[in-house]
Amino acid sequence: MLIAFALILAPVADEKSFVAPGAKFEKLWGDGEFTEGPAEGPDGAVYFSDIGNRIMKFDPATGKTTEFRNPGGRTNGLKFDAAGRLIACEGANTGGGRRISVTEKDGTVKTLAARFDGKRFNSPNDLTLDRKGRVYFSDPRYVGDEKRELDHESVYRVDPDGTVTRLTTDIVKPNGLVISPDGKTLYVSDHSGEAKLGRKLVAYPLNADGTVGPRKELYDFGKERGIDGMTVAADGTIVATAGSKSAGGIYFFSPDGKKLAFLPTPEDPNNCCFAGPDRKTLYVTAGKSLYRITLTLAGAPTVPK
Repeated sequence: MLIAFALILAPVADEKSFVAPGAKFEKLWGDGEFTEGPAEGPDGAVYFSDIGNRIMKFDPATGKTTEFRNPGGRTNGLKFDAAGRLIACEGANTGGGRRISVTEKDGTVKTLAARFDGKRFNSPNDLTLDRKGRVYFSDPRYVGDEKRELDHESVYRVDPDGTVTRLTTDIVKPNGLVISPDGKTLYVSDHSGEAKLGRKLVAYPLNADGTVGPRKELYDFGKERGIDGMTVAADGTIVATAGSKSAGGIYFFSPDGKKLAFLPTPEDPNNCCFAGPDRKTLYVTAGKSLYRITLTLAGAPTVPK
């Protein structure tokens, strides 16, 4: 059931430039265990993970949410590639695939990558795609009793042929990530469970061959919960989910990391994506739910042009 309600927002001047006039959060669905990884499909529906081990599908035309895949392999981050296939980060914990999977248009599920140097991934968390069809993903470990085979938590690149390359050695616990609209910067959330180990938004120059340059720290969340997931607007604005309780919401950053605005969410947010014909609808997975709100910003294409 779709539930619309007004969210009373503090009168923050900057915020008004990002929220469309009269816009309010709509609660679209709230029966999950922990929602994550929203992504717009080629059919205009929004797919998202319910980490209780299924992938859900919200149809804007009908307002209905249905199961798309069950079990889902403990998916987290989701993206559709240029061919309309669903690329998913399958995490750890009971039923988790600990792999990057591909769901073909006919529903067939296959493995794109599951190991690095012969060792199983920790718990693939979030992903982003580049114009050459390469997949970049984070591999932290937050939950799951399975024995770890890798002694590091890193960001990787998976080429279309399945070749896996480790890109980072200087991140404690990578989480959300996204590529800038021009394809030249990879933004990553370094989000440790311990504040002293770092909760920062960082950026890497992204080279044409898929390698990255030196890390640059853009924003430090200090003791507050850092970025879980993020997306990017067509103008380069970074739109991220972070914080908890009164500090939980959507954070807007300039490409160089300047905080531009904050939009509180009804529940602690986990991830977000742009969708809709004009790509100005922001879908937010938060707590056990899925929400949406209309912004003045338009989202960049999922795959950079």
